Amino acid sequence: MEQQHNTNSVFRYVDWFTIILYVILVTAGAISIYAASYDFDHASIFDFSEFSGKQIRWIGLAFAVGLILLLIDARFYEIYAGPLYIAMLLLLLVTIFIAPDIKGSRSWLVLGPMSLQPAEFAKVTTALALAKIFSGYNFSLTGPDARQNYLQVLTIIFLPIVLILAQKETGSALAYLSLFFVLYREGMSGLVLMAAVCAVVFFVVAVKYTEGMILGIPVGQAAVFIMIMMIMVCMLVVYCRQYETGRNIFLGFAGAGIIAAIFALFGLTVPGYIFFFTCLLVATVYAVFMSMRGFARRKVVVTIAAVWVSVAFLFSINYTFENILQHHQQERILVTLGIKEDLRGAGYNVNQSKIAIGSGGLTGKGFLNGTQTKLKYVPEQHTDFIFCTIGEEEGFVGAAGVLILFLILILRIIAIAERQPTTFGRVYAYCVASYFIFHLAINIGMVIGLCPVIGIPLPFFSYGGSSLWGFTFLLFILLRIDASRRHALPV
Repeated sequence: MEQQHNTNSVFRYVDWFTIILYVILVTAGAISIYAASYDFDHASIFDFSEFSGKQIRWIGLAFAVGLILLLIDARFYEIYAGPLYIAMLLLLLVTIFIAPDIKGSRSWLVLGPMSLQPAEFAKVTTALALAKIFSGYNFSLTGPDARQNYLQVLTIIFLPIVLILAQKETGSALAYLSLFFVLYREGMSGLVLMAAVCAVVFFVVAVKYTEGMILGIPVGQAAVFIMIMMIMVCMLVVYCRQYETGRNIFLGFAGAGIIAAIFALFGLTVPGYIFFFTCLLVATVYAVFMSMRGFARRKVVVTIAAVWVSVAFLFSINYTFENILQHHQQERILVTLGIKEDLRGAGYNVNQSKIAIGSGGLTGKGFLNGTQTKLKYVPEQHTDFIFCTIGEEEGFVGAAGVLILFLILILRIIAIAERQPTTFGRVYAYCVASYFIFHLAINIGMVIGLCPVIGIPLPFFSYGGSSLWGFTFLLFILLRIDASRRHALPV
């Protein structure tokens, strides 16, 4: 009787609106795969020898899996979060050694007629483990045990990343970095997100603007130095509340710049590195001296550390780009930044994808009428580049409609997160939202040329059972946890 009551409660309180969105998206995904892989000799969408037929089979199994996940007691996911996480780490480790080499990656387990990618399922166990640790008694990122707690959280996030990188699957590994949005929601300082944004901006500017010189150094490096100076001023004023110190340092930077410009007019060029290092060193000494009279010493120290870490990062960019990134990764970054035009090599996929989307116009060419799609100009169009099929055949209207559906789904997941009475439910829900946001942003960015091509699938649309099942697991476990919220005790 109790089991029957629990089953009735699940179907009574489950969020049916989210399930309807899920069904719409996976159905649209199957239709898009059919359009992308359509062959005039095999016209049936249900032909199991074609990609669309195989995807429909995966969808049918995904519906069954979703039903099973809803019938499992919600407490199971919290109780066994740790063991499931450890088991998945072991599977990731084993995959490195037993998986076949497929396009340079050892991330796929071949099980008879099908292949599965454990990295997609590890997203689920990592989210559960993260939610479990946050639900611990008095666990916080801002209390006296913050350092120890940060170490535990970062260990949970980075262990799967390291193992997936060892499989040479960079794209899947990067998806786990989206979990930092969850940490921000749970109390992590906004300085960390600011540091991440700055790192990306510094890298792009330093790599893109290498031509031309200012004070004897590349324009990109000079621009980054100036940005670091402005960040120092802004942090002193906004973060440290040291208005006078920030103002005086800004005036000092401006005065030094004017003097250097005057010297340049008379042919007396000041060595760039010496100029910028001197300015930052003098500003650092002055900021430390002024902080002795105030109450923001710790924040001033953080500001100074941020400045010099940024300088160190700037000088590591060239080494990282030349010696750590692989050649194909360098090529993709150069093409994305517009530094190199390789329409027959690294830039071919993106260029053809943009042509396909642009040719769709407002309303598209019509279902199964995309010329770029039918003539197979875009490689891997049924997987990572599935969105360009939508753009070509359904136009701006269809592409915008898909994005709106994803937006509604993400906002719904966030709403579900905020109504959870337990920390476990809330953190897990934000993990799910973070994964969706990352995959959507990066995949669309790849297709339209705003991001390097790193092999990130579009949820529910890109062909593949692992991705479909992974997001199905994520979503339906969330729905099961949410359905039991009325019986949960607040934490």
